[in-house]
Amino acid sequence: MADEKNTAVMSRTSSHEKKDISGFNSPFKSPSVTDLDIGTTQTLQQGEGEVFGATGDGHVNFRTVGWVRAAVFLIKQTFATGVLSMPSAMYYLGGATSAVFILWWGVINTYSAYIQGHYKLAHPKMHTIIDGAEMSVLHLSGGSKFWSKTAKYVTEIMYIVSVCTYFFPDWLLCVGLAVLAIGTALNAITKHGTCTVAFNVIAAVLSTATGSIRKIHGLGIILWIGFVSAIVSVLMVVIGVAIRSRPAYAPQTGPYDLGFQAAPPVGTTFAQAWAGSIAIFASSANTCGYIPVMSEMRRPQDYFRSLYVSAAFVNSAYISLAMVLYAYAGKWVTSPSLGSAGPTIKLAAYAVALPGLIAVGMICVHVPAKTLFVRVLRNSDHLTRSTKTHWVVWFSCTTSCGVLGWLLAVGIPFYTSLVSLIGSLGFGPLGVVVPPLLWFSLHVEYRKGSLREQLMWWAHVGMLLMGLFLTIGGTYANISNIIDQFHQGKVGKAFSCADNSATTVGG
Repeated sequence: MADEKNTAVMSRTSSHEKKDISGFNSPFKSPSVTDLDIGTTQTLQQGEGEVFGATGDGHVNFRTVGWVRAAVFLIKQTFATGVLSMPSAMYYLGGATSAVFILWWGVINTYSAYIQGHYKLAHPKMHTIIDGAEMSVLHLSGGSKFWSKTAKYVTEIMYIVSVCTYFFPDWLLCVGLAVLAIGTALNAITKHGTCTVAFNVIAAVLSTATGSIRKIHGLGIILWIGFVSAIVSVLMVVIGVAIRSRPAYAPQTGPYDLGFQAAPPVGTTFAQAWAGSIAIFASSANTCGYIPVMSEMRRPQDYFRSLYVSAAFVNSAYISLAMVLYAYAGKWVTSPSLGSAGPTIKLAAYAVALPGLIAVGMICVHVPAKTLFVRVLRNSDHLTRSTKTHWVVWFSCTTSCGVLGWLLAVGIPFYTSLVSLIGSLGFGPLGVVVPPLLWFSLHVEYRKGSLREQLMWWAHVGMLLMGLFLTIGGTYANISNIIDQFHQGKVGKAFSCADNSATTVGG
């Protein structure tokens, strides 16, 4: 009886998805489905059901998120930490070059999320980019489980913080980044009232507690408060910087060099410039976290509305707010950038930004915890029932992510370089390498199709190669840049109690 109900749910969901896919004016045709168990291609009606498709009869309905709330989730997931690190990264690129990179990477990241959304509609059981990598390679390799599992494990390794923590994804770096940002805010607000490690513990507790809310829909009020606080705090700093006669950290008397220029400054190394480019890329590259949100939407087809609203807002804000900060502060911009307008506005801006930073920590805990939760309980009745096992697994996942994120925060004492490192090691392969594979799986026939189809196929080959270069070159650039920072004394020590709020000028 239960199997009949599940089959009915899958059939209704699948036919509904197929009908909506064909409604898009895009090169994506109504796709077929690759079954992980038998390694063959089936029609959608024969294949898959949603990850959280089971509802009623005591099941928890996870799919309650509307497109507006999803859009706010995507914006908050992307905007807060990105805008804090971007202005200092611009110093090594120059104003005009930075604007080009903001637009370029914004388009690439939005398109990557677009591909993932269509693949999710074609394969409802996809919950993360790892699932997509496995299914697409299984399809492209003609059903080879060896290559599909290889793709799964390689993607998982790239989604991982360290090889020793097999199941914990690259999003733990996001947790560490959020914990670091909250700790920095508490340092600024209290004027270093206690050891920074203690503040990071408080940050981890807050992030874990809020991130433990089980459904994305339940995060709504915190998301809205965080969204407003992030916007207001950044505007405070932008206005504060713009109305000053000279930057707060520039010499206050006599002549000074603003350091604002269109091109990279003289003496900038490839490693510095490329690390700055990747910091900009990483500021909107967390598209691998979008599909779990789509999995909890009432209408997954509305995901594209959320994506377009989020992308338009984030990239417009980066172009306007970050560019204004860099234009008025120049090489005297601080990292994080909320300190750029001077001590008084810094304190006020961090106080206003604190709810927004907590919301970022909440998201960064919730997304990897939900990924682990689904991995452990998938194909089990405990996934969508409020059983003891359900709750034990869920809280174990959130607590583990919070604790490991805290360890990363106190063990990696730099900010902009951490964002850039996430971009190269995690978001590069996940956001630029894997999506073309998903596209190839949906468009196998394009390789030998019409001239237009072949050009599109080769364009996605170029996208894949760009992702590989981003990963390899970016990792090299970031390692070189971090080593230089240590040699120049710009980085503190791990597990340090020292104040880390707005002490770094010029990135």
